[in-house]
This record gives sequence, structure tokens and C-alpha cells, in this order.
Amino acid sequence: MNGKSVWADVASIREKNPLVHNITNYVVMNNTANALLALGASPVMAHAADEVEDMVALASTAGGALVVNIGTLSPAWVTAMEAAMTSASAHALPVVLDPVGAGATPYRTETCRRLLAAARPTVIRGNASEIMALLGAGAATKGVDSTQDSDAARESARSLARERGCVISVSGAVDIITDGTEEIEVAAGHPMMTRVTGLGCSASALTGAFLAVNASPLHAAAHAMAVMGICGEIAATRAQGPGSLQVAFIDALYQIDEAALIAHLS
Repeated sequence: MNGKSVWADVASIREKNPLVHNITNYVVMNNTANALLALGASPVMAHAADEVEDMVALASTAGGALVVNIGTLSPAWVTAMEAAMTSASAHALPVVLDPVGAGATPYRTETCRRLLAAARPTVIRGNASEIMALLGAGAATKGVDSTQDSDAARESARSLARERGCVISVSGAVDIITDGTEEIEVAAGHPMMTRVTGLGCSASALTGAFLAVNASPLHAAAHAMAVMGICGEIAATRAQGPGSLQVAFIDALYQIDEAALIAHLS
């Protein structure tokens, strides 16, 4: 991966302003929408079962993506997620599934399996424990936090990618992105990012934006994680703590340019 290729995707997002349909959780809706806007995408948060299929069709027409995040579950939302993913498959719309807290409770794990049965996601993006839980590798989460580092999930990620026919993006100190054959590592970010809720959810949303402009799911997912990590590093140099990091991160997404990406990825 090099800065020029990542920048090409960022420039394309800013030019095309793809519509990213999010079915995401209450905790992160505002942060996620602002992250997408700062990067140059157009977010919409729509989770009512009566409109998700129409919104998916609109996102497809607008050359966008669907992001499904199970952070705050309820039966009605699960029904809407299933309908949206099924509709996205019919429209050939890229889908990101964020299995927040998979492995923490049977309900979360079974919901993920139900959604995976409904349609094949383009990318599954989660932490190590979540990815291992989806494969049935026995990892448990601590609430929605990982109890494993990304390297522990490397083999699980490869196996899950092959089993599901999609790209797996595992976040951690070193992000691992794999399609089951090829693998990309992204070593970027800052420890303070783990003190801000919802940055993983923002990573999933940004992955949707990159999928909208890059035909390679593997490289789109890797580019999204690179931008996340680099902007996190930039934000950490300006922040006094987790509160100001959130604001600085949004500013960094808005200000990121080719020179900064090349400098960080050289």
C-alpha cells in the first residue's frame, strides 16, 4: 500500500460524494455521520423496516454502500438489518457488517449468523474477539471490547474470509485485512483511540465509503483502515485527552491530503 493509492480513493470519495446507508447504533450515530461527512461521503441513518429497502435502492442508484452495525440490538432492528442486507445483495450494493460484541451474548452471536445467512457481506470489520466468535473459535468479548489482539485472530480471519467469501478486516494495534488468500497489514493509529467510544464503528462506516469508490474490497478496506489510523495519529498530536481527540479526529479526516498520506505510508 502507498499513499498515492490511498489518496486516489479519498479524492474519489470527495468528488463522488457516495451515499452510505447506515443501520448503526444509538451510541455512535452522530460521530459516524460526522466522520463520513468530514471525509467527503454522504451519510444517511435509516433503520425503520418500512424504508430500509427503499434506502438501499437509493444508495445503489447513488453508487454508495450499506453499513450494518449491531451495536444496540432490538428485534425490530434485526428484521430491518436482514431486509436491508437482502436488498443490498439484490442490488449488488457493497455491504459492511460490523458484528459489535459478537461472542458476548448468544443473542448477538446468533444475530450475526442470521444476517450472514441472509446475504453475503462484502467486508466484515470487527475486533479480534468478534471475528473469532463468528468463526466459532471460542473467543469471548468484554462487553464490546476485544480480549484478544489482532494477531490472535489472523488464522480465524483467513478461515472466515474463505468460509464466507468476503474480506475480513480485523482492527487492533496492527490491523489485518484478508480475503483468505492475500493479506494486508496496517500499522497506524494511537493508543488514545481506544479511549473514545465508536471509533471502530467509524472505521466500518468509512470502509463503506471506500467500497463505494474502489472495486477491490481488500484494498478498499485496507485504505479505510490506513486513513483511520493516520488521522488518529494526527489527532493525538493535537488532543489533550479523549474528549478533544474526537474533535481533532473529525478535523483530521476533513484536512487529510496526499502529502500527509504519503508521509505516513512511506
